[in-house]
Amino acid sequence: MDRVRRVVDDAMIFASLMVLAWPLIFVGLGEDEPSVLSWMLPVGGVLVVGAVVIKLAERWPLAQYAPVASAIVMAGVQQVMGFGESGLTWLIIVMAGTILIRQFLGARTNEGLMRDLTRQRAILARQAFRDPLTGLGNRTMFMDHARDALSDSDNTMTAVVLIDLDGFKIVNDTYGHAAGDELLRVAAERLNANVRANDTVSRLGGDEFVVLLPRLIDDQIADTVANRILRDLMQPLVVGDAVLTIRASAGIAITRGSGHDVDAILREADEALYQAKDDGKGVARRFDPARFAEAEQRRQDEADLRRALAERQFEVHYQPIVDLAGEHTVGVEALIRWQHPERGLLAPFAFLDQVEAIGMMPELGCWVLEEACKQAVLWQQETPQFELNVNLSASQLSNPDLTEEVRGVLERTGMPPHLLVLELTETVALVDPVESARVLNSLKTLGVRIALDDFGTGFSSLSHLGVLPVDVVKIDRSFVQAMQDSPDGGSVAEAVLQIARTFGLAPVAEGVEDAAQASRLRELECAQAQGYHFARPMPAAGVTDLLSRQAVALERR
Repeated sequence: MDRVRRVVDDAMIFASLMVLAWPLIFVGLGEDEPSVLSWMLPVGGVLVVGAVVIKLAERWPLAQYAPVASAIVMAGVQQVMGFGESGLTWLIIVMAGTILIRQFLGARTNEGLMRDLTRQRAILARQAFRDPLTGLGNRTMFMDHARDALSDSDNTMTAVVLIDLDGFKIVNDTYGHAAGDELLRVAAERLNANVRANDTVSRLGGDEFVVLLPRLIDDQIADTVANRILRDLMQPLVVGDAVLTIRASAGIAITRGSGHDVDAILREADEALYQAKDDGKGVARRFDPARFAEAEQRRQDEADLRRALAERQFEVHYQPIVDLAGEHTVGVEALIRWQHPERGLLAPFAFLDQVEAIGMMPELGCWVLEEACKQAVLWQQETPQFELNVNLSASQLSNPDLTEEVRGVLERTGMPPHLLVLELTETVALVDPVESARVLNSLKTLGVRIALDDFGTGFSSLSHLGVLPVDVVKIDRSFVQAMQDSPDGGSVAEAVLQIARTFGLAPVAEGVEDAAQASRLRELECAQAQGYHFARPMPAAGVTDLLSRQAVALERR
């Protein structure tokens, strides 16, 4: 059609130019002996000018109508003045017919263009509001419908049910993406089958769907719909040769009245979904403000901890370890503290569990080790053979780079390896005794020593003590306290000390709180101890002052 239209346009231009050139052609033909040149020149001129106009029309489309307008004006003038000829009349008729055909073809072309535009608009509208895989609405449609529902809810309730397929990645990895796509399509069909006509079901992306339930009178309807959807999704589905079930979790958020923010309700549904996942998956849970507040606090604490590490808000405090024979300090245990900008100085129990949970412990533990080693080297300049004890966590012990990190700290700080004691608890060491033994043996190749903390309280046995490359055992405070609390308490402490000596381990008693306990430990021939009776954990400056006073006291003797 476009090719025919272009031919008609060109014919219209040449016909118009012929009208304009007709007087010249007529003069040439009217001579007694007309020469070919006399009429060929005007015709040639028409061809040349026509070609030029056609070329100009490619850039300026209106240029093609200039010859037409000129020809019509000229023909009209000639007819009024009586110079019109029959040939000219026919040219005008041809030209007028050409224009009519051109307009007809243009109308047909415009009609086709309008149909194409309408079709394209429909396709774009579908893409803008529909998920191409499932045919459900997408996030844009959900947000649009949710805003309408919330603005027109009066005194009724609006519920948002967020649904996530459990284990969908496993289906994709095991059976392929074609099976995963089929699973999503079936899930969409089952979701649609369990809602009302005025409800909206959308796919937000991946394996996450959302159901909008507007104008509810009873809030229990949302729970009923969510649980019905989860049960229906669980029905077996045959995909190829595999029989699959679609297990899902759901989070429900409900609001009453209008004027609420869609994003806020969607966040509440997402938090409820997280609670459902946390409760074992495959269940529906309503948004719980109390649990949400706890989760928000955890997230805030996590952000604070990451900022604290970046801004060096942590401090290392040190608790002295004394030689019971003379009660002078022979070493320290490094203990982490958090100087919180709002809550003040926090002890480890207030934050270490969360540090471990969010995976920060290896980084924080390495920082503590390096800071403590730097400080211990300074003390060793004045107090030779001064020992440093540093704790290892479960995540540090499972770190494959632990040995190299410790080696790097020793090299950077100049810390003598034999004066560094790395402590770990029985519960940490005995989760996997074989792997723990491998890691600890690797550490011992550096020359450091290993201490087993809280000895006697875990689930250790004599066989484990034979497997783990331990040098020091730290007797738990509960055994020290028991020496005064019961007649048999001293016997228990004595038995623990005897076990340590049997395996050639150096014992250190923890939690010594008074002189009587210290005296009883001397009677039991325990060489070293630590506790509030001797000193509380303190900043490095406090240890420096303590060592200075101790040195002065030794000089006076």
